[in-house]
Amino acid sequence: MKVIVGSKNPVKSRAVENILKKIYPEQEVEVLSREVDSGVPDQPLGQDETIQGAVNRAKNAYSEEFDLSVGIESGLVPVKETITGYVDMQWCAIYDGEKVTLGVSAGFEYPPHVVEEVLKGREVGHIMDELTGVDNLGKKRGAVSFLTDGLLDRVGNSEQCVLMAMVPWMNSDLYKI
Repeated sequence: MKVIVGSKNPVKSRAVENILKKIYPEQEVEVLSREVDSGVPDQPLGQDETIQGAVNRAKNAYSEEFDLSVGIESGLVPVKETITGYVDMQWCAIYDGEKVTLGVSAGFEYPPHVVEEVLKGREVGHIMDELTGVDNLGKKRGAVSFLTDGLLDRVGNSEQCVLMAMVPWMNSDLYKI
């Protein structure tokens, strides 16, 4: 199986590879990556914008030499009854040249200061780099690892959305795909 991820972020590629190797243990799984345009702002706000970024990444990465293409996008989604009014959610889109399936990871809240800065136009990644003192935190263990004291890292969080997006492929007879 040959798969392309629409991002050069190594965390996303690792998450895709980890999940697909578990789903298809008898197959050789080759995961490549390429940088593509998400078609949404660098810091997506809202569920629709975040999902569109994931779908755009998957479709923009796809070419017929691949069995599947994968787009993963994180964004802040408005959620009532939260401290900040927003939850970070990571969406995955998987595309085979015809159809798209979607999955989402567990969501979490950033500290209020981080959300306030994002709403002023800054990216979460830059703010979290400053807060933690780690350059490119999002390409390493991720903010979720920092905020959970290492109980969940970004690879694990990304694996969640990839697995959920694979559910229809794993059950193609039930989903008629």
